[in-house]
Amino acid sequence: MDTQSAHSGTPAVFGGTVLVTGATQGLGLHLARDLAARGATLLLHGRDRARLDRAADEVRALSAGRGGVRTYLADLSDLDQVRSMAEAVRAAEPRLDVLVNNAVAGGGASPLLREVSAQGHELRFAVNYLAPCLLIDELLPLLAASAPARVVQVASVGQSPVDFDDVMMEHGYQGLEAYCRSKLAMIMSTFGLAASRTPGTGVTFNALHPAHLMDTRGVREHGLTPQVPVEEGVRPTVRLITDPALAGVTGRYFDRFTDAAAHEQAYDPQARERLAALTRELLGG
Repeated sequence: MDTQSAHSGTPAVFGGTVLVTGATQGLGLHLARDLAARGATLLLHGRDRARLDRAADEVRALSAGRGGVRTYLADLSDLDQVRSMAEAVRAAEPRLDVLVNNAVAGGGASPLLREVSAQGHELRFAVNYLAPCLLIDELLPLLAASAPARVVQVASVGQSPVDFDDVMMEHGYQGLEAYCRSKLAMIMSTFGLAASRTPGTGVTFNALHPAHLMDTRGVREHGLTPQVPVEEGVRPTVRLITDPALAGVTGRYFDRFTDAAAHEQAYDPQARERLAALTRELLGG
């Protein structure tokens, strides 16, 4: 996406195939709308069939017949469903140019209530971190076969270090803290993936904070006051998906449009390896 297009209101054409998780509301839905208008083929993920079908109809109406719209149903808090969804994508899709890990479990409406996933993992760690890791593992062969390809991780400026003595936050639980830890874990894995898997694959891995306190259901449910409309987060995210100038850029964290520094734990090789080893254990790899 060139700068002129970003500000002129005329979207640059992008004909790639993009899988967007959490595409039934918030940033995911707005992102799908924007990409549809550019001519992309959209693979929309959601966990509620009725909402997913409504989103697909809306996005399809904006595509003007230029790109296809297909849907994939899964609850990302269940790793078995994540695997099944990835298997369905591999079976049905001839290519995948971009994977956008956008689906999120926020701080929660009851911030002191600790919830767990289908596999018994702390919910935010499961949805915001483990599910994206598993999707990448399962879809990397398709991404590599479609290269050049990109993985875009929707992270957050809210980052807290992972406590390896209590990764699942069984003590002193706070939903927002769990969210911030899961987002830093996502950034750490992004850096690790870029270092270990980008060479020779043609797949890049980058993370971003799209905008501060967008007007989303998750922000409102947690009792926070939205500061900007969701559209503010679309442009920096679309840039990571489509901008030719970023074709070879990998292993970076962006605060909106700025190549920025993440929390210091993200640059600790021992912490990254501990997280990678734990992730392999939890995912059964």
